[in-house]
Amino acid sequence: MASATRLTGGCQCGAVRFRAERLGRASICHCRMCQKAFGAFFGPLVTAYGVVWTRGAPSHFQSSNVVRRGFCERCGTPLTYEYDGGTELAIGAFDDPRVAAPSIQVNPADLLPFVDGLSRLPFRGAGDEPEAENFLRGVVSHQHPDHDTAVWPPEGARHD
Repeated sequence: MASATRLTGGCQCGAVRFRAERLGRASICHCRMCQKAFGAFFGPLVTAYGVVWTRGAPSHFQSSNVVRRGFCERCGTPLTYEYDGGTELAIGAFDDPRVAAPSIQVNPADLLPFVDGLSRLPFRGAGDEPEAENFLRGVVSHQHPDHDTAVWPPEGARHD
């Protein structure tokens, strides 16, 4: 990984931001706890070293006797998997998730049977669903941009 790579990220609303000094192994975890914590089919995590919270700090949920999970209390974004051996950060929370391409899958006992076929599902093509395309044209994102900002939310922005 190039030393110029910024290992920064944060939650969807921008209330919690982080920086990591360096990254270790990136993985896809199929355990049921990760499925529930991420609200997804698996949990993409990377071991992180020298994590500094640059805006706010995560809230925590003790998901087991040995693991606590950090998340943004305001928007719910999953951020960390913390245990005595260290901290793992949610790959999708990085400003550039490409910095942590997974190299291994773990906890296959809870692997959902359809996950291996996801890459073979068809994509919706342009013009296939005009109503959906009309809807998407009207979407205006209120999520934090994928870079550090001096102030968030912007002056006058609604932030419930």
